Amino acid sequence: MKIGYARVSTDDQSLDLQRDALLRAGCEAVFEDCGMSGAAKKRAGLDAALAKVAAGDVLVVWKLDRLGRSLPHLIEIIHQLSARGAGFASVSESIDTTTAGGKLVFHLMGALAEFERSLIVERVNAGIAAAKRRGKHVGRPPKLTAEQVSHAREAIEGGSQTPAGMAAVLGVDHSTLWRALRKHPAPTTYAADRRAALGSRLDQHQKAMTAASARAEA
Repeated sequence: MKIGYARVSTDDQSLDLQRDALLRAGCEAVFEDCGMSGAAKKRAGLDAALAKVAAGDVLVVWKLDRLGRSLPHLIEIIHQLSARGAGFASVSESIDTTTAGGKLVFHLMGALAEFERSLIVERVNAGIAAAKRRGKHVGRPPKLTAEQVSHAREAIEGGSQTPAGMAAVLGVDHSTLWRALRKHPAPTTYAADRRAALGSRLDQHQKAMTAASARAEA
């Protein structure tokens, strides 16, 4: 049994041309999607056509681009049909996977799709490698810059802000701020300066306490 599938992208387009071609090709049933882009993942007409196809049947389209939104998607659908023991045919391209020639064309299409995927992966990997060589950040942008982390550390250690308060000021959650502080530790000289400043404040506090005690004894 031949089952046809027709699709147009906009409502003002007519399905008559495709429908007539599919009926002339011997389709006993024709399923349609009107006003549906090929990029749409859910197409009621296509889903119904695929559900109707059984072993020994052939799914027929007027042109290849009526079925798949891309070459890999087209290959995937034809693989699904083949796994059920069904065939695929395109009227305009004269492709019929129930014939030796049609099977050859299908395998060539699969090889081209795999080649296309390999090229994409190769280009992406090359781009990442080039970006890393230039010192460019790869991946999602960090939520906090190094300057923001530095200011946050100063505010927290200086006592002008609590960690939770500083996180709220920066518009991030508490855990994000702590991760950023751990990822960007304070420079050695900075840490030493902080310890020196803290020691100075303690010395001043001790001197004040001693002076107050002396005045009390007098």
